[in-house]
Amino acid sequence: MVKNKAILLALVLFAAYNANGREIPSFDSQPTKFAARELLLRGTLSLNHVVGLQPAYGERAAFVTARDGRIRSAYSPLPSVIAAAIAWPLWKTGCLDVRAPLAPNVIAALTASLLAALAVTFAYLTARRFASDRAALTCALLFGLGTGLWSTVSQTLWQHETAAIGLAVAMWLLFGWTEGGAKEQPLSLGRFVLAGLMLGIAGAARPQVAPLIAVLTAAAFATSGRSRGLLVALPVIACAAAVAWLNIRWFGGALGPMPFLESQHASVHYTNRSFGSPFAGLAGLLVSPSRGLLIFSPIVLLVIPVVIGLRSCVLRLPSSTIHHPPSSLGASLGPQALFRHPPSVIHHPFPWLAIAAVAQLILYSTYSVWWGGHTYGPRYLCDILLVVLPLAAAGYDRVVRSRVGATLVAVFAAWSVLLAATGAFCYPAEAWNTDPVDVDRAHERLWDWSDPQFVRCWHQGLSPQNFQLFTRGAWRIE
Repeated sequence: MVKNKAILLALVLFAAYNANGREIPSFDSQPTKFAARELLLRGTLSLNHVVGLQPAYGERAAFVTARDGRIRSAYSPLPSVIAAAIAWPLWKTGCLDVRAPLAPNVIAALTASLLAALAVTFAYLTARRFASDRAALTCALLFGLGTGLWSTVSQTLWQHETAAIGLAVAMWLLFGWTEGGAKEQPLSLGRFVLAGLMLGIAGAARPQVAPLIAVLTAAAFATSGRSRGLLVALPVIACAAAVAWLNIRWFGGALGPMPFLESQHASVHYTNRSFGSPFAGLAGLLVSPSRGLLIFSPIVLLVIPVVIGLRSCVLRLPSSTIHHPPSSLGASLGPQALFRHPPSVIHHPFPWLAIAAVAQLILYSTYSVWWGGHTYGPRYLCDILLVVLPLAAAGYDRVVRSRVGATLVAVFAAWSVLLAATGAFCYPAEAWNTDPVDVDRAHERLWDWSDPQFVRCWHQGLSPQNFQLFTRGAWRIE
């Protein structure tokens, strides 16, 4: 039954993510999808042929000349490799001609949507260990369809999608204790190694999620012991070392093109440094009318009841049952439980998930370009959504017990899905990022309540690019 629900959830999300029939590209995602096609056609990740056909690409910061003179993506090659692997059977069976003009768009859209759908599904499997199946499934659908996972992550190869699947699978493996009522069995050592590998993949694809990876690795040490924690940490370190080695070989430094990209802030984003005070960034990430997570996806507020009562909720759990999915995890617990079992707090995943999300939020808050450049809504905070989904599921179980709570959840859910669908079907036809002036240069527009991005999308209407990938010409050369 659980397996069937998980498969159905993945299929529903995959269908929804592709319902607009297009890729929503960005300047940053372009080289990744082209590198995937080059890998299939020519067995290389270099982009010289692509730039030769379209010289204007060579002027973009995301296309970087490596030490050997080859033009490469300024971002991780891992999503390109994964995308090529996914597209390969479609190419070899004749379903997709990778030489078609829109083939890179098809590859990007299919890969991103598949990885995003699978990531949400694994997050659902994790969430149901701590909440009712109804709550876990409902929150998986709401997070999958009511956040940037739909409007952003699933629409092109940002690197977010690869990080998402890595983090989601790792959480499922690390927190994969038995179902309630079943005799608890220790996790196999192989699952810890695989969890570390998935965390390493997430970091290799998107180094910016290092806080999430570090905290989840620490959680493995705290909840499972030193030896099993090392089984998680070693693959993470190995993946980081592999990325550093590749960057040194290609670009001459362990960080690769990252310092070059950061040096572009003054000319591109009109900021004179990479990091600064977190207060403006934190406010923007949460409540900016065009980038705020709570504005675009208020459904994430479901985590609040659990976060508020997290300490007492965890400490109330007997140590003998701490690895089972207690139905009371989202329930209100009295303050008398606060100091009843102090040592047990580190053995439950909820504090670690909360710490991981907060650590990532702090990092992005200090980043000078917290709005994420030209995008729709809160792109950066898409990285923490699946990490807090289990907390939201536990919160859902508590909130919907009252009529007022159930009504608020329904309203927040409807609004969240509406705005995510707006991005999927309307952005970027509204041209909000550049009209009347580029948001990267006029930062005050991020706080303009008279012209929010989603309202502009409503006024402009559906994107004319919708459904272009549903044509035969997108898949084959005519």
